[in-house]
Amino acid sequence: MADLEHYEYAIIGGGKGGKTLAVALATAGHKTVLVERDKIGGSCIRVACIPSKTMVRSAQVMALITDAFKYGIDATPPVVLMDKVMARKRDVVEEMTSANWEQFKRSGMDFILGTAKFIAEKTFEVASYEQTRTIKANKIFIGTGSRPFIPKIYDNVKPLTSEALMNIAYVPDSLLVVGGGYIGLEFAQMFQRFGSEVILIERGEQLLAREDYDVSDAVRKAIEEDGIDVLLNTQVLEASRNGVEVELKIQTTKGERTISGAQVLVATGRIPNTEALNLKAAGIDTDERGFIKVNDMLETSAKDIWALGDVNGGPQFTHISLDDFRIVFANLNGGNRSRKDRAVPYTIFIEPELARVGINEKEAIQSKKPFRLAYVPMSVIPAAKTRGQTEGFMKAIIDKENSQVLGIAFFCAEAAEIMAVVQVAMQARLPYTFLRDNVFAHPTLAEGLNMLFAENNIHEYSPELAALSHA
Repeated sequence: MADLEHYEYAIIGGGKGGKTLAVALATAGHKTVLVERDKIGGSCIRVACIPSKTMVRSAQVMALITDAFKYGIDATPPVVLMDKVMARKRDVVEEMTSANWEQFKRSGMDFILGTAKFIAEKTFEVASYEQTRTIKANKIFIGTGSRPFIPKIYDNVKPLTSEALMNIAYVPDSLLVVGGGYIGLEFAQMFQRFGSEVILIERGEQLLAREDYDVSDAVRKAIEEDGIDVLLNTQVLEASRNGVEVELKIQTTKGERTISGAQVLVATGRIPNTEALNLKAAGIDTDERGFIKVNDMLETSAKDIWALGDVNGGPQFTHISLDDFRIVFANLNGGNRSRKDRAVPYTIFIEPELARVGINEKEAIQSKKPFRLAYVPMSVIPAAKTRGQTEGFMKAIIDKENSQVLGIAFFCAEAAEIMAVVQVAMQARLPYTFLRDNVFAHPTLAEGLNMLFAENNIHEYSPELAALSHA
């Protein structure tokens, strides 16, 4: 065994939560090591949020130019230059990666590029290209993230993951997208706008299974208007290759059929990166899927070992990983923070955007508590008219007893930015009337909040009426 190296703090995994914690601890003067097996900055910067949203923006520009005549502009028919799209994405990624590397160096941390494996309590080996090092730390934080799950049915066709699709050198003539969640939706719309013929396959009765039906149905109609063929209640039975094309045998409500495409993207969920860690050697428990079990303080079953980000089975968003850092760092410094009651906002970056925070209508009904429902279509909001973006709506759940906003679903242009305003009001426990009567600049989309929370757009709602209306 290599000579044992001692650290005060060791972080395994350089994603958002892990890298931020490592920099904070090292900057504060603690002897800290960060171990990352692959890419500096973790998934978000390299293969997830940042590159995908950079490409989403290129697709949005393509759609805007294509639709330019609506705005009185006669534009030359646009052409997607995929090499330029990818070059822009790489530039953004490399700029942010370099900034991360500079942070690492300034902090004074030790950084090791290698794969960690526990061999005993609070002790692990790191195998790198050059050597194997053995590290023992007083406190250890695991943030190894997750990766796309590919069912075995696709073993013979070499399907694309979202990461692979973000590095493709051309626009496929046709693309089969399996999975109607946020990853599948974003890439389906993106490549439809780049020029692919896209078929989206979802095994459930609706896209975005956890959302209210009216939200899901609005999303479906929007992407169908973009030209995407959406197949619901559809199960993939077999996957094979016929020459250069992928063929999927599918079961639909009307029987079996076969569809084909130049490429297939499988976006059916993610699994944790834990199998190589040998967690049992450290006394760390996992659930049946391999995610590390933690309490609300993010502590694992092993003393002085925590898990942050996707690997702990919580919501798989970069901003949640960052909040995991806040919880852990605060508690290391005498705080008492918990993830128990935190807000979990998220956005699906299609057009229109879907932004959500708090409970939805289904969850409000299940709570058995009377609530009020606020709803306004974007078509009545002045700024939406001036922008030519009248598709969608704003919807909010209001507690009938204290008038606080319990949750929102905004399906509209700039939904994420408008959501942030309401989220702050929710966290401050302000009544909806604060937003109704606040002065917003005119004409802006945020001004729509005045209309959303106007009394004529708020309806009394009870579990009894909800049961009847959803029957």
